[in-house]
Amino acid sequence: MPEDSNDRRSFRGDGTPRSNDPRGRSGGRPGGEGRSGNARRPDSAGRSDAGRSDGPPRRRGGEGGFSGDRRTGSGPADRRPARPDEPDLPDDVEAGQLEPAVRRDLLSLDKNNATAVARHLVMASRLVDDDPQLALLHARAARQRAGRIAVVRETAGLSAYHAGEWAEALSELRAARRMAGGPGHLAVMADCERGLGRPERAIELGRSDEARELTGDEASELRIVVAGARMDLSQYDQAVVTLQTPDLDASRSGTAAARLFYVYADALVAAGRVEEGVKWFLNSAAADVDGETDAEERVEELSGDGL
Repeated sequence: MPEDSNDRRSFRGDGTPRSNDPRGRSGGRPGGEGRSGNARRPDSAGRSDAGRSDGPPRRRGGEGGFSGDRRTGSGPADRRPARPDEPDLPDDVEAGQLEPAVRRDLLSLDKNNATAVARHLVMASRLVDDDPQLALLHARAARQRAGRIAVVRETAGLSAYHAGEWAEALSELRAARRMAGGPGHLAVMADCERGLGRPERAIELGRSDEARELTGDEASELRIVVAGARMDLSQYDQAVVTLQTPDLDASRSGTAAARLFYVYADALVAAGRVEEGVKWFLNSAAADVDGETDAEERVEELSGDGL
């Protein structure tokens, strides 16, 4: 999704995502409330995450966000009135606030339409944390105007994800990947399958050839989601094994490490290995320099049960 200076962490300055940014619903949903294993608040644009409709809300261990910068851009003369079915665009929202790399993707559009699309993308990114439903309306407006541009479909998919519209999110992200290629947002797509009550499909995505292309935090985020899908199926031991990689290093710190440790701890507790779970909740709390998880609270709760 495009970036705006009011947004936070999960996108790079070049307009491309830093990672799939699953916001770990317990078990690792990129961008929503936590399912088993939780860590992504909400994630990403979504951040105000909608909860699932198939069960009680889960704990959240930590989620991602948007980051970005603003630049001055096209003035009112370049704008045309919004269409009747589009949300209003505030006067202070400029096309120039969109990342240059994303603006270049809009060059195939006529100038006025490109300006309107850019402004809707800026609003989608700006609102995704506080009002994901309105962010989605802006993303849909951009899609209606420029549905053949990959970054527009990507923005629509991520906005739908954060608004809890799993089927729409999955459809839009699939379209974006057909246009642009690559394994981007695979963890988000897997988490959408979880949201649709299809954890088996999330696990299949985790085994795909595309999944093997992922490295670093992107690969870790997908493992978190797959572990969550295992927990959805009450496969707690398998969830534990899924997360046992070299990234599970207690000397690491930062949000990504804290989320991974949190989900691992949650899986251990679910598997009946409570003492080990407490240890990893403590590791999560120590790594969580930004206070994204409730790991300390989990330790207190579990310690109160007799540890």
